[in-house]
Amino acid sequence: MIELEGVPELIDPVMVAAFEGWNDAGDAASGAVAHLDREWKGEVFAALDAEDYYDFQVNRPTVWLDNGVRKITWPTTRLSVVRIGGTKPRDLVLVRGIEPSMRWRSFCNEILGFAHELGVEMVVILGALLGDTPHTRPVPVSGVTSDADLARTMDLEETKYEGPTGIVGILQEACTHAGVPAVSLWAAVPHYVSQPPNPKATLALLNRLEDLIDIRIPLGELPEDARAWQLGVDQLAAEDSEVAEYVQTLEEARDTADLPEASGDAIAREFERYLRRRDPAGPPAEPGDGSYLRDTSGGLPRPPKRKPDPEPGPSDDSPEPDENDTPPQA
Repeated sequence: MIELEGVPELIDPVMVAAFEGWNDAGDAASGAVAHLDREWKGEVFAALDAEDYYDFQVNRPTVWLDNGVRKITWPTTRLSVVRIGGTKPRDLVLVRGIEPSMRWRSFCNEILGFAHELGVEMVVILGALLGDTPHTRPVPVSGVTSDADLARTMDLEETKYEGPTGIVGILQEACTHAGVPAVSLWAAVPHYVSQPPNPKATLALLNRLEDLIDIRIPLGELPEDARAWQLGVDQLAAEDSEVAEYVQTLEEARDTADLPEASGDAIAREFERYLRRRDPAGPPAEPGDGSYLRDTSGGLPRPPKRKPDPEPGPSDDSPEPDENDTPPQA
């Protein structure tokens, strides 16, 4: 039985989860949850037993010195909670860890046990995949769900993907079978610049999360980091004519695909989202007053000679990640 003695009653809680590994191209998803935890000073209230879910030859523990005393940090998944202040306070339960090596069903059941005990209203799982998208354009973020009613009411895609999946897909299906509303947000990361970090993709995920659950996230230096990242990739691409030509091909394909969406209504909707996120009436939501928890715890690779053939992806028209780096989504 899960006991949460140090956690108070939460206000309209939403669980936001991300896992390092196959679901996390460019560390964009785990970076987004880390940003939330850092900006709102999250307090850890639980950690899953590393012995139950991780192969330590795959995800090795690390040794470090604390005032001369050697200590070990084990790979695991931790849960923290942050309170968003303002006129409409609410809580986020942040789940951040590494994709487990084994016992995925037990892992998801344990996460759902915490969600049930905390009264979580919805689970949002963040992921990132590699795709044929140019770094010079806005990062595509798709929102998908297995729940047809949720897809209709929240303007999401109902996933039709079939194929190998990662912990993001497994956890989403576990939520669906348990009757917990669940949404996955996927950012597409350019496959030719997949090295982490990717602050531009992290920023795109946070912006989409703002829209989805109607909160305002303090972005700190993330927008500037995203601009610096793009400038850096621009410079690297300019030094290689083959890469520059490939990027131009991706830009043309992206612009052609986006052309039908460049209608007056679409532009108006996007401008409304921008205004909601950056309402000048007040600053972004800040953490609640004081602590309320007891703590219990290189260069660009060369592009392919031709554009790769499309494979099945997270949705009917989304790119599929490379098998060795990031997963397809369920």
